[in-house]
Amino acid sequence: MSRTVYVNGEYLPEEEAKISIFDRAFLMADGVYEVTSVLGGKLIDFEGHAVRLQRSMTELEMVAPCTKEELLEIHRELVKLNEIEDGLIYLQVTRGSAGDRDFMFPDPETTKPTIVLFTQNKPGLANSPAVQNGLKIISIDDIRWGRRDIKTTQLLYPSMGKMAAKKAGCDDAWMIEDGFVTEGTSNNAYFIKGNKIVTRALSTDILHGITRAAVLRFAQEAQMEVEERNFTIEEAQAADEAFVTSASTFVMPVVEIDGKAIGDGAPGSKALRLREIYLDESLKAAI
Repeated sequence: MSRTVYVNGEYLPEEEAKISIFDRAFLMADGVYEVTSVLGGKLIDFEGHAVRLQRSMTELEMVAPCTKEELLEIHRELVKLNEIEDGLIYLQVTRGSAGDRDFMFPDPETTKPTIVLFTQNKPGLANSPAVQNGLKIISIDDIRWGRRDIKTTQLLYPSMGKMAAKKAGCDDAWMIEDGFVTEGTSNNAYFIKGNKIVTRALSTDILHGITRAAVLRFAQEAQMEVEERNFTIEEAQAADEAFVTSASTFVMPVVEIDGKAIGDGAPGSKALRLREIYLDESLKAAI
């Protein structure tokens, strides 16, 4: 069955969806995106994703194509039309097409932004088998641009990192800059030592994860200490536990980094508890 997607104000069968070859996301990666999880037919952390989307657009001097209320209605309609119980909604906003290729931004008064949304059906999204095994991670150099806090569509290097991990027989990669871990290819990175969670502080160096914010809040409410600072791969390798967070994997344990087992080499009890808390609380607040 064909999906129904949303393109510039229209709900269309995916086969009929089209954008210009001159769209700046295609030519310049001049676009931003968000991914919102759907569990039980409801949106997880929609408010956080909508706020971050607006921030990304503001940082790039991009005009919003619709209001937050309209965006929520589009999300809900796509969930309904595609009968999504568990899955993801991908949203992309670009600077649009001025009808030709040019490095200069087009005039927003005459060039409307492009907005595209589509669903991905993921039955059992919250019950991934990977949780039972944990992730194996490699480290790679972080050579991305300096504004990683803006969630742009510039994802070539993260894709290359995931491919490097796959070739090494692992699941993902953590990126290293000036000797310190920045983040994963599509997630924020953490380790646990004793009762303390350590993760890199927010800055332009990393994405300001929506799941990250919620998990750290829940961790503090559960009487865990949170320390936001730079840390090395060696520190993470010597930790009791490690994990990553993202909108699509929630809280995912890490069991190995660069061939060295973390703790006893199995998903840690604190990471698993944080996952449980996050899912429980997020489902209560889902809309």
